[in-house]
Amino acid sequence: MTRAQRRSLVAACQVAPESHLVIIHGTDTLVESAAAIAAIGLDKTVVLTGAMVPARFNASDARFNCGFALAASRLLPAGVWVAINGLIQRWDQVRKNRAAGVFEEL
Repeated sequence: MTRAQRRSLVAACQVAPESHLVIIHGTDTLVESAAAIAAIGLDKTVVLTGAMVPARFNASDARFNCGFALAASRLLPAGVWVAINGLIQRWDQVRKNRAAGVFEEL
């Protein structure tokens, strides 16, 4: 994701009239985008999710993660969150462990 794309994402979150947002995002830079959204201090619940295995594959976690993030967005307080593979954590308390192929708490 380029800086311009990330700025567009942040702007879209700002102007969205909804108070609960789910963003489906590539996992490699998901935390960086979450940080950019958090930096503007929205009074909204923003949940980012993605898939460790692309949706085009049968063994993908994409469908589960999307549903999981939708449910999480309705239950979590305002803030920026990551919801993936059964983990819900604030954006600054999670990282992608590329070697293990999972997101983990810090």
